[in-house]
Amino acid sequence: MEERGFALPLARAGAGALLFALPLLMTQEMWEIGFYMEPLRLAVFLAVGLPLLAGLAYFSGFREDLAWPDAVIDAFVAFAVGAGVAFLLLAVLGVLASPASLEEIVRKVALQAVPAGMGATLAQTQLGQQRGSPERRREGTGYAGELFLMAAGALFLAFNVAPTEEVVLLSYKMSHLHAFLLVPLTLIVMHGFVYGVGFAGQRRRPEKASLLAEVVRFTIGGYAAALLVSLFVLWVFQRTDGLGVDLLVVTTVVLAFPAAIGAAAARLIL
Repeated sequence: MEERGFALPLARAGAGALLFALPLLMTQEMWEIGFYMEPLRLAVFLAVGLPLLAGLAYFSGFREDLAWPDAVIDAFVAFAVGAGVAFLLLAVLGVLASPASLEEIVRKVALQAVPAGMGATLAQTQLGQQRGSPERRREGTGYAGELFLMAAGALFLAFNVAPTEEVVLLSYKMSHLHAFLLVPLTLIVMHGFVYGVGFAGQRRRPEKASLLAEVVRFTIGGYAAALLVSLFVLWVFQRTDGLGVDLLVVTTVVLAFPAAIGAAAARLIL
């Protein structure tokens, strides 16, 4: 009976991995990045990705664990499920067909395993028949935990957009004025997502907290997290190589727009 009790969330994790990672699994740029990606960058990405999965498992995983050791175990399970789903689908689609080397296969699967693992970790929260209450999941989260969840949401959307050529193309087409105007627009959209448009999970400003305090703590704080995540993802995908400071800033601001929306959505969903 206990095995059956674990088999259901495990199967749900596989479904979540497929649902969340499908756009990336069927994106040509991701296959190409897996071919030429430097091992060091992949290792750093995995070193960041596994703790990220552990944090998601702790706050909003496919089992309602409250202990960190269990969350770490869940993170490795989610990563394994994500890797398995990625390997199976990429193999069926012919992406891993011969003459691909074992090293290339490992890079392609490992790169996809983290976003797929995020889907596996969030499967219980988003796809489960009995979803835990947001209040319980957020209990004890604190401000640092809120920023962590926003960074996770930022990473997921940034990861879906960063491999595409359009990010770099937009950066070349945009002037400094365009980039400057994109920053306040991003902040307005972030704040509206969380407080203004009536989505499920919409936050209410605490009675004793001023609007400015909420903007600084969460909207600007979340945007700062989105900027850092965007810069990290661009580095992982080798998009920062050869860029001057000006173009690097513009590219980061461009990618931070979808990343910030992901950060805001994470505050509603997770």
